[in-house]
Amino acid sequence: MPQLTWIGKDKVENHDKDLPFRVLKPNKNLSFGEDDNLLIQGDNLEALKALMPFYHGKIKFIYIDPPYNTGNEKWVYNDKVNSPQIRAWLNKVVGPEGEDLCRHDKWLCMIYPRLKLLSQLLSDDGVICVSINDIEQANLKLLMNEIFGETNFITTLIWKSRQNKDNRSVNGVSIDHEYIHCYCKNNNRNKFFKGDERKVDQYKNPDNDSRGLWVSSNMVGILPEDQRPNCHYDLINPDTGVNYGKPNLGWRYDKNTMNRLIKEDRILWPSNADGRPRRKVFLNELKSETTGFSSVIGEHVFTRQGSGEIFNIFQKRVFDFPKPPSLIKILINQICGDNDIVLDSFAGTGTTGQAVLELNKTEDATRKFILVEIDSEIAKTITVPRLKAVINGYENALYPEGTGQGFQYLDLNGELFNKSGFVNQVVNYEDLASYIYFTETKSYLDLKTIDKPFIGSYGSNNYILLFEGKGENVLDEKVLKQLSKYSGKKVIFADKTLLDDDYCEKHNIVFKQIPYELKKY
Repeated sequence: MPQLTWIGKDKVENHDKDLPFRVLKPNKNLSFGEDDNLLIQGDNLEALKALMPFYHGKIKFIYIDPPYNTGNEKWVYNDKVNSPQIRAWLNKVVGPEGEDLCRHDKWLCMIYPRLKLLSQLLSDDGVICVSINDIEQANLKLLMNEIFGETNFITTLIWKSRQNKDNRSVNGVSIDHEYIHCYCKNNNRNKFFKGDERKVDQYKNPDNDSRGLWVSSNMVGILPEDQRPNCHYDLINPDTGVNYGKPNLGWRYDKNTMNRLIKEDRILWPSNADGRPRRKVFLNELKSETTGFSSVIGEHVFTRQGSGEIFNIFQKRVFDFPKPPSLIKILINQICGDNDIVLDSFAGTGTTGQAVLELNKTEDATRKFILVEIDSEIAKTITVPRLKAVINGYENALYPEGTGQGFQYLDLNGELFNKSGFVNQVVNYEDLASYIYFTETKSYLDLKTIDKPFIGSYGSNNYILLFEGKGENVLDEKVLKQLSKYSGKKVIFADKTLLDDDYCEKHNIVFKQIPYELKKY
């Protein structure tokens, strides 16, 4: 498989592993309601790493609308890889040579580690869709082939995003579309999109056929005679003797199949020999209630509708070219069940959040969203007010009375470990327990199952964390008696132990000292 190379790739290929774990801290002043939806403010790279202990392999659908690398500096949300945040990140990770990279190199350095972390968060049956335009779509395709696997490519959707032609084009071509690259995590099944609902209003029963509603279907073949000779023959009505000949591409069925259809009275015979016989297709015999999902997506769904949604809420233009919620809804409906998690790590104004909230209201579903927004000003002054408005309702909204639900606003509050390698003061029991469970098992920890000091079980191992005060967490026989109800091997994390190695081996105990024996993911 061909792979894309660029200046700086060697610096970012494994950068996701070098990132420190950050602690996610709720911000009660900006949260709204008690729902499990999340809005995280901070660098999306660090936020994705912070989500790993909780959501590794749990996200059913990821949609991102990353910067398109247009170089347009006039937008509020700078669609430009030279933004101050990205420039600072490049200088830190790639080094001084980052200043010499071309815009495509910089964009690839930015997106590569983020896609790697997203691939790890995606569930085994999950799908990721990435919006992009002509500037980086070819590079993005090769990059996603490398990270997600070429065999996991599903399709590239085309979205006609512009309603009117752009007469400002210097080359005379109005670029009216965008792309959406779609990949799955594991191509172990054929159908990742549900398909469009089949339109059945054309099915009628004018002849009162006892088999029910039907439509007529074309029977002309699709291949020339040298490629499919068994489908090239004269078709004759056995009752009238009228010979309808054979089309240039023959018939769709061989003689045996056609004779069966004739015997079952499934052929519609024209009165004129120049006509084309057609087949009856009965509604109750269709194998699926859906048709294929068109690769041209979002008929009559345009960017201007996204701008209209924002204007309805703020009564002014606060953000240029946001995606319309209806576009995201189409994708969610195709990919997600009623209880799945949707992640958008380039959240912007929160379009994906609005799409989930409104769909839940429409379908009485309980999907959850996780949004990440790097710009604190946008998060606080646009994303939060927008989500609140959708939840509470506003004039000209799809649901003027509001959708209900809520969200938790989270800040990236500090690293799990300080520069000396010790656990930071800001870290609480749940933070460390989640980290331990993930690094030990690569599995998600349900915080509701924690029973201090017991974290959880995995296989034959019981994971236990003594963490109630710095330097005060000592494993001794007294503590061990309290843990006697847990059978099997006990993997115990504490500051120190008074039990010797022979005692631990005899009682099937593995002691791991905080922080020295915490795995670094």
